[in-house]
Amino acid sequence: MNIKKILKIILPLALGGFLVWYSLSKVSLETLIQYFKEANYWWIALGLFFGVLSHLSRAYRWKFMLEPLGFKPKFANSTMAVLVAYLVNYAVPRAGEVSRAAVMTNYEGIPFEKGFGTIVAERIADLIMMLIIIAITLFFQFDFIYELLTKNFDPTKIIIGLAVLALLFFVFTRYVKKAKSGFGLKIKTFITGLVEGVTSIFKMKNKWAFIFHTVFIWAMYVCMFWATIPAIEGLNVPFGGVLIGFIAGGFSIAATNGGIGLYPVAVAGALALFGVSEEPATAFGWIMWTAQTAMIIIFGGLSFLFLPIYNKNK
Repeated sequence: MNIKKILKIILPLALGGFLVWYSLSKVSLETLIQYFKEANYWWIALGLFFGVLSHLSRAYRWKFMLEPLGFKPKFANSTMAVLVAYLVNYAVPRAGEVSRAAVMTNYEGIPFEKGFGTIVAERIADLIMMLIIIAITLFFQFDFIYELLTKNFDPTKIIIGLAVLALLFFVFTRYVKKAKSGFGLKIKTFITGLVEGVTSIFKMKNKWAFIFHTVFIWAMYVCMFWATIPAIEGLNVPFGGVLIGFIAGGFSIAATNGGIGLYPVAVAGALALFGVSEEPATAFGWIMWTAQTAMIIIFGGLSFLFLPIYNKNK
């Protein structure tokens, strides 16, 4: 393993460790433990139920990508592959997609490159859903976000900044369109592949079922976040705060291993924008992250152990 690969593993863990320390410097461990003791675990269980539904839907959605390729994997194997992938991502970011494809190669005979290709296409659909949620948040919270920006930044500088960004975007797109080699061609190829991946969704036989499950998966993610809020007594968060907190948490998971350390900090920062006190906001972030992590470790670990048993006749 070369130094670059080692750094990819160590740096997110180091960042996560630092953020754990930072979070605990804001709210003591004793205080967090007290919040955990007083939390209403029925609400946490409801949130986890929504999380389980999202994972099952993701596993089922996968078949709509594999069937046109001539493969009909067992739902149990598809589900366990998804859960193992989430577990692996906690150890090595982005390695879960590789392990997911490898599981289906071992137990369903699906060629690795084909299985991995469908996973990439799924990720494109997920990226679009995240962008849609961001757009919905901007639409419903436009006044709040506008007031927040104008309060903390000079409106003239914001306008100038947006104009500069628009100009840079125009120049960049022109450069990419004309590129025939080098970095520009790589970007052009990536964008072309992205567009092809998106349009292929609308060309598949069961496109509406695929779209339904994609929307359902992300709706369950939001519901999981929303349903857990009442677990902390007196924690009142408006719907706009739910969406912004969810988005902040989602980006934090992509930045560190499963959002370790960063998830509670990001969620607390988002909720603070809506006047939520630092203590309960941070406690909620830790409870939310702990519940998700425990679910993945338990179900992912059981899937890892049960896969060879379930497929022992192969």
